[in-house]
Amino acid sequence: MHYIRLDSDTDFDAWRKAARGLVLADVAPADVTWTVAGDEPELFDTSGLAPGSFAETGTPFTQQAASPNRTFNVPARFVGLAKAAILHRDPQRFAYLYQLLWRLRTNPELMSIATDSDVARLQAMVKAVRRDEHKMHAFVRFREIGREPKSRYVAWFEPEHHIVELAAPFFARRFADMAWSILTPDLCAHWDGHAVAFSPGVAKSMAPSDDRLEETWLTYYASIFNPARLKTKAMQAEMPKKYWRNLPEATLIKSLIAEAERKASAMVAAEATAPKKPQRQEPAMTKAKHGADTLDALREAAQGCRACDLWKPATQTVFGEGPQHATVMLVGEQPGDKEDLAGKPFVGPAGQMLDRALLEAGVDRSKTYVTNAVKHFKFVPRGKIRLHQKPNTPEIKACRPWYERELATIKPLLVVAMGATAAHSVLGKATPVNANRGHLIDRDGGPPVLVTVHPSYLLRLPDEDAKVREYARFVDDLKLVAAHLKKAHAAA
Repeated sequence: MHYIRLDSDTDFDAWRKAARGLVLADVAPADVTWTVAGDEPELFDTSGLAPGSFAETGTPFTQQAASPNRTFNVPARFVGLAKAAILHRDPQRFAYLYQLLWRLRTNPELMSIATDSDVARLQAMVKAVRRDEHKMHAFVRFREIGREPKSRYVAWFEPEHHIVELAAPFFARRFADMAWSILTPDLCAHWDGHAVAFSPGVAKSMAPSDDRLEETWLTYYASIFNPARLKTKAMQAEMPKKYWRNLPEATLIKSLIAEAERKASAMVAAEATAPKKPQRQEPAMTKAKHGADTLDALREAAQGCRACDLWKPATQTVFGEGPQHATVMLVGEQPGDKEDLAGKPFVGPAGQMLDRALLEAGVDRSKTYVTNAVKHFKFVPRGKIRLHQKPNTPEIKACRPWYERELATIKPLLVVAMGATAAHSVLGKATPVNANRGHLIDRDGGPPVLVTVHPSYLLRLPDEDAKVREYARFVDDLKLVAAHLKKAHAAA
């Protein structure tokens, strides 16, 4: 009897090397026992063997026992399927694969016989592994640990098979911009923005509980639940209940299904109604042009803006804030994730940096009006994370009338355009930032404009020296604002 010990449950290379040597030595499948380091039965003492080695009745066995002139080839298809099947949790998988390899030696066409029991079993094992990989991709839910900029996203998952290493590259691609960890009982995967690393599995008690984004995610999930497309059996087949305990939205599913059934029954019982004649709806911007001469009136009108499609995925319109007759109007690019949720501009890290820079430059923050060129958050969803996406030219033009109304209402002494999107909106055309910063741009019929970078640009700089240097330039730009205000007040 030959006892084979592998390094780990997924040690395909060691299995392949040992199996090839055994086949060349004419060792039948019934004469081989496969084990994994740490999982050997007490009946067989293989402690004297190094991981990945094999022995015959306790005596080291090498490939030299086989004839040096003997060789054989196997189909590439078998190798590919075997790499996946070895991730299956069945403890007999090594033996199954060796039995199929043993038969391929004399029947190279065996893999093309779909009805063969060994081939069918291999296909079923691979299918189970691939399905488990798909479930991990679909049902991992990250929770935020800590606060920005040092936050990390952690998830708990219980795979049926040994698929963590197989599934991890998907998460590295999809969530490349955030640090994350996926904890499982078998193996844990970690991403630092550069490479995936693995560590031993942990207990579920190590998994995080709910986080500050949970309520937002539940609200979003409930809003996209479509009762008209509900097929309960199909949903449960695709998302078995065993996964529900790790899904935050699972708490809503039962009530959403009940509500969907109630709504469907009410629709069936209701009398048919004649279709209404479609009416053309004017954009809210058109209505806002008639007599909205206060910031409160503008803000209220902007809540119903439908001038472009950015309102659809956004939480709300984020209008400007500040005194009615501010001396300076600060225009950013668009709301971020935090601004979209809060409904106020510049409440996140970029807003804090702006406040600090204004203070250092000698500009009274309380006398400024802050707003954005685009009033809705444009983003790309990445799981529960929403990544900022740059507005395009039609979206900037669609939102520009709101800026013009704000400008006409406030009548500031100076406008500061922070970032390329803001410069495009304020100046009415695409305007490079670096080529136009450092001086005031005079405009006929309006206040002068200062073009500079957006504070979020400074936050994204990876190099600390560059951050210090560019922040100093940003403060220097804002000092031009203080100098212009001082000059204007002296002239008055």
